[in-house]
Amino acid sequence: MWIIYALLAAFFAAVTSILARIGIEGVNSNLATAIRTVVVMVMAWGIVMLTGVWRDIPNITQRSWTFLTLSGLATGASWLFFFLALQRGDVSRVVPVDKFSVVITMILAFVILQEPITAKTIIGGLLITAGTIVLIL
Repeated sequence: MWIIYALLAAFFAAVTSILARIGIEGVNSNLATAIRTVVVMVMAWGIVMLTGVWRDIPNITQRSWTFLTLSGLATGASWLFFFLALQRGDVSRVVPVDKFSVVITMILAFVILQEPITAKTIIGGLLITAGTIVLIL
């Protein structure tokens, strides 16, 4: 089932980039990021409220709060730079370069999370890196 969710995430990320590129015309990239963030926040909290999982908030550990907060800060930074890049570059080049995060994530997963390194992940990472370099040049 995870693959279906991952494919849906990829689809909506693609749609997001196209809609953002259209919507960012004539709008400061930081303001555009803030607007997008409010929409995401309202949507996420709406789902939390509708499903009743807001009741689990007291059970969240300090460690989880810390890492979720850091993740939120990293997401914010990513979105700010993404919108800035979208405003200045072609979406067909910005998005694939942004997706170089896949390679960086793989490296961090190997180093920090001690996930296994396989021939498949190395080859996939090298292919993504090669594609990114082609797009940059």
